[in-house]
Amino acid sequence: MYNIAVIPGDGTGPEQVQAGLKVLNAVQEKFDFKLETVKYDLGGDRYLQTGEILPDSVLEELKNFDAIYLGAIGHPEVKPGILERGLLLKLRFELDLFINLRPVKLFPGVYTPIKDKGPEDIDFVVVRENTEGLYAGTGRFMHKGTNDEVAIQESINTRFGVERCLRYAFDYCRAKRKQKKLTLCGKTNVLTYAFDLWERTFNELGLFYPEIERNYAHVDAICMWMVKNPEWFDVIVTDNMFGDIITDLGAIIQGGMGIAAGANLHPGQVSMFEPIGGSAPKYAGKGVINPLAAICAGAMMLDYLGQTDAAACIEKAVGAVCSSKLKTLNAAEMGYSTDQVCELVIEHL
Repeated sequence: MYNIAVIPGDGTGPEQVQAGLKVLNAVQEKFDFKLETVKYDLGGDRYLQTGEILPDSVLEELKNFDAIYLGAIGHPEVKPGILERGLLLKLRFELDLFINLRPVKLFPGVYTPIKDKGPEDIDFVVVRENTEGLYAGTGRFMHKGTNDEVAIQESINTRFGVERCLRYAFDYCRAKRKQKKLTLCGKTNVLTYAFDLWERTFNELGLFYPEIERNYAHVDAICMWMVKNPEWFDVIVTDNMFGDIITDLGAIIQGGMGIAAGANLHPGQVSMFEPIGGSAPKYAGKGVINPLAAICAGAMMLDYLGQTDAAACIEKAVGAVCSSKLKTLNAAEMGYSTDQVCELVIEHL
């Protein structure tokens, strides 16, 4: 039995989470395990009503769960950045979720804007360091509000943080991937301090993984090759900011936000799983949002919890629905409602 904290969130988040939970309930009966869920009303509505974002008491409760299943965060009446910093980033840093894991997988039947590329070409994973770099929040203003204003934002990279991210990427590549090829994405020719540390650590650790083919590419080259030759990649490992950028590029080449799922991990501790798209408030309550990203996030959660067969079953069912049923992954254009897509996945389990 696994204890799961559920944060439906804002906008279409609750609809996506509801669909994801239906699929999880169906697959747990098939594979004989149990998910016990507790819902938390964290998000824009709670903030507007109470001024609270993530109370310390709730944070302490969340530490005791096996996993967190998140819908989406973002409310049109809340200034951008408040919920993101107060909830998403606080969870990431307080729970030390130091790995962001983003599969970039094109399912059969799903449109990609890359001409002449198919599912056999677009199937790689991005491992992003998730708690350091430019997103660590270190910086300052000088002479703010004057003509001499200076804004300084610092990238913090520690040997400890870099090494544990790289070690996870090597281990993941060894355990999960057939090509066993790991690419470090950086910018050693300009960001000479940070990525000197990354590259040295990458090569030092690589000696302990002789079966892993390792190579390096600048982030701008990675962006070009992800479009031109996505089949070159198996696992990409990178820092926080570059990971944030290239995973959105990955999402669009795999068909869009409607299918893109991600995980924020601390191996062996409570970790968080979510569709990576936004809350899409204009579609909220209409029953037209695509739930497949949330369903795929649920599959990633099961894989993390050790229910690998159940996770593979969900992924196979999603692939079957994509290849045979949906006109598109875009909300309101799929040809099916949110609930109907959910039921189609359940039928294919």
